[in-house]
Amino acid sequence: MSENHSSAKKMGLVSCSDCHLLSRWPKVSGSQAVYCPRCGGELHQRKPNSLTRTWALLITAIICYIPANVLPMTITSALGTVSADTIMSGVVYFLHSGSWEIALVIFTASIFVPFMKFIALIYLLLSVQFKSIKRPKDRTRIYQLTELIGRWSMLDVYVVTILIALVKLGILAEITAGPAAIYFASVVVATMLAAMSFDPRLIWDIVEDENHE
Repeated sequence: MSENHSSAKKMGLVSCSDCHLLSRWPKVSGSQAVYCPRCGGELHQRKPNSLTRTWALLITAIICYIPANVLPMTITSALGTVSADTIMSGVVYFLHSGSWEIALVIFTASIFVPFMKFIALIYLLLSVQFKSIKRPKDRTRIYQLTELIGRWSMLDVYVVTILIALVKLGILAEITAGPAAIYFASVVVATMLAAMSFDPRLIWDIVEDENHE
């Protein structure tokens, strides 16, 4: 027996993004706003301008990703000598000092994870824009994973903060956050907002429309 799956949108229902009340979508004309009968929040069957907002935030993150990796993440002053370390030079330093576990964590959280988030979001956006019906469950899982691991990309900024708090050598040494920290934080925030603005229900809308043709 074949299963007939239908979305809430097809059934004329909408879920409130604030209180999650499921209510019936009224007949409205044009761009007339619809509000939740329980909490008064504005209702949307799909996130407004989801693709446009996600692309804008993603492009912003990609632009910030370049200076985040090129500019110094930490600036150390010791005995009159000033040295600056980027994310990658920090990874190399920990590898040479034998702390490969720390190097692996920093590389994964600061370089690999943001880059893979770029790839995942670009793939999801293009698949929706080109109306792909292939592997919708897998694409939904990719979205869920992308949204889940986004906050862990902030690890490198936490490491810098901890280093600054721990290094207390007075006039002998001083460590400060470099300009890359601001760009890297911007990458993390922009990718998190991009994942939040993408509406994964668009993946299934295309599949449902194809099945009803």
